[in-house]
Amino acid sequence: MALRIIFMGTPDFSVATLEALAEAGHEIVAVYSQPPRPAGRRGLELVKSPVHQAAERRGIPVFTPVNFREEADRAAFRAHDADVAVVVAYGLLLPEAILTGTRLGCYNGHASLLPRWRGAAPIQRAIMAGDAETGMMVMKMDKGLDTGPVALTRRMAIGENMTAGELHDALMWAGGVLMTEAMGKLEAGDLPLTPQAEEGVLYAAKIDKAETRIDFSKPATDVHNHIRGLSPFPGAWFELPVAGKPERVKVLASGIGEGRGKPGEVLDHAVVSALAGRLTVACGEGAVDFLRLQKAGGKLLDAADFLRGTPVAAGEVLA
Repeated sequence: MALRIIFMGTPDFSVATLEALAEAGHEIVAVYSQPPRPAGRRGLELVKSPVHQAAERRGIPVFTPVNFREEADRAAFRAHDADVAVVVAYGLLLPEAILTGTRLGCYNGHASLLPRWRGAAPIQRAIMAGDAETGMMVMKMDKGLDTGPVALTRRMAIGENMTAGELHDALMWAGGVLMTEAMGKLEAGDLPLTPQAEEGVLYAAKIDKAETRIDFSKPATDVHNHIRGLSPFPGAWFELPVAGKPERVKVLASGIGEGRGKPGEVLDHAVVSALAGRLTVACGEGAVDFLRLQKAGGKLLDAADFLRGTPVAAGEVLA
């Protein structure tokens, strides 16, 4: 017998779980997502979220309350008469009226090994911190921020050059499989719940624009982790003088390089760098290779193509 599920999610990351639950035969009685947001160059067009669009393709009714402060919104939620709510990157801290608004409660798919990296940006923070492992967890939600008991876990190694985008996609698909397994166990009445450890709590704060600039005074490993943790979005960046004016350049792929020099110093001649397919820059300790770069408003280019169009002299100091 299938569960009656309310699904709550917003970005692409959530869509895989919605699709997996629907394909497993559960009845998705309603989808909740963040309201359409302005998009496009001028921000004049309101665009529905990826989850909103996916639900409409399946003919599932979609609800987009700004919050659940209005009793009418809370009553509408309860009126779906759902067995359970599944939440994946919805974007709101749910009030108790919603947490208790279904027969079996709310279950969240979270992209970290809780209690490490509770909060908004667990994928990016895990990579930026140099973690070698992360995972997906299904937990039963309570009033805290990602504090509820854990039901199921799938661990995943983080490769030394893996970007946030690559890890995002791997966890996205793993999350759909894991939540489907969890709902099957919940339906059968044998879903285990284990309280989170009290030690090892870390919070994954939302990425702030102020922290996206590359700090070459840090060790090369930290710079590399910073770059891959912010790739592809929002992107770590430095400034490069072009025609006498500083121009912002994003770095979307990197590796640990060889050599040493002043922090930010370019270590190879432009021709040598272009032939080698990387731009090597000194850090506080060691050096980092820039492998894919993008000027503001420009195309994403491999380092060799970037350097053919924008030569960077050995000894130049980037900031």
